[in-house]
Amino acid sequence: MTSTAAPARVRARVPGRGRLVAASALVIVGSFLPWIQTAAGNISGARGAGVWTFYAAMLGLAGAIIPLRRVGAVQAAIMAAAAIALPVWQVVHLLSLVGMAGWLPGPGLVLVLGGGVLAAVAARQLYRAA
Repeated sequence: MTSTAAPARVRARVPGRGRLVAASALVIVGSFLPWIQTAAGNISGARGAGVWTFYAAMLGLAGAIIPLRRVGAVQAAIMAAAAIALPVWQVVHLLSLVGMAGWLPGPGLVLVLGGGVLAAVAARQLYRAA
């Protein structure tokens, strides 16, 4: 007897997709954690720019799922731009207002910035793999 079963399909692992998923997870979690720590209390990212970085992380997550690598690379680059620019702007804005007196960057700010850098690396890898 001969087998009529279809051969198993093996999908090639695309470099950058795993990093983009990890970057999206970092940004999603960091968007809602405290971005600024003060003596009066913590200020959550969800009260400001964290909402925008969350939206960008959803775009990055979609870029990791779709099969079109160049489109995924563009989505990862947009996510990276938002996840790097907004935390940097937040720090520069606070430094211009009060200097370093009385506040520290929170864990959410650091996670979002790290996720943005990881998304930039993933965007580069996805673009080169296309």
